[in-house]
Amino acid sequence: MKYKHLFFDLDHTLWDFDANARATLEELHKHLKLTEKGVHDFDLFHKNYLQHNDKLWARYRNGYIKQEELRLKRMWLTLLDFQIADEALAKEMGDLFLDMLPTRTILFPDTIEVLQYLTNKGYQLHLITNGFERTQHSKLKNSGIAHFFKQVITSESSNSLKPQKEIFEYALHKAGATIGESIMLGDSFDVDIVGAMSIGMDQVHVNFINSPQELPPTYTVKALQELKDIF
Repeated sequence: MKYKHLFFDLDHTLWDFDANARATLEELHKHLKLTEKGVHDFDLFHKNYLQHNDKLWARYRNGYIKQEELRLKRMWLTLLDFQIADEALAKEMGDLFLDMLPTRTILFPDTIEVLQYLTNKGYQLHLITNGFERTQHSKLKNSGIAHFFKQVITSESSNSLKPQKEIFEYALHKAGATIGESIMLGDSFDVDIVGAMSIGMDQVHVNFINSPQELPPTYTVKALQELKDIF
């Protein structure tokens, strides 16, 4: 085998963040009676949340904001879109969201089958994720895939964030792996693929949505089942 260590991203690659976040926000919308507070269009609320979340995560990755600000502002800004300036409500939503989200279990199609296939073939599977430590471990446990991974590298444990090269170097050290025997698999070209490229690690762009690629990655797949053609 050319590769021995396979480093996966979690959110949007194996664990369906958008579907799980939507289900969690729907529950919060009902539990906190947001319709009575002015959030009459849940679909718009969800759409705006995703937009704010993406922008804030980009700022977080670039070191402009801290975790606490990310957690609060994604709710605060979404509520402001509905003329609700209630910081206490935003904080409550942020806290409840982080408690509830990791209990969701929606994975992308064939996730467990493919992870089992790769394990049976003798690959060492690991994770490199920008998610929060407690949250990511809870997602893995509740969705039933924690046992597949030897090392789980988070931005908190490594004190760095993808696409920074430091988190990849830290992951290689923790796994006892070399660059030549390792490959990164993730959905985000700018975060997972560019990050791996920066240290000379091969990459698989898990491109479910046919997003643009500025440079050709080592491999591209549009479904997890296609990993069987590579490994």
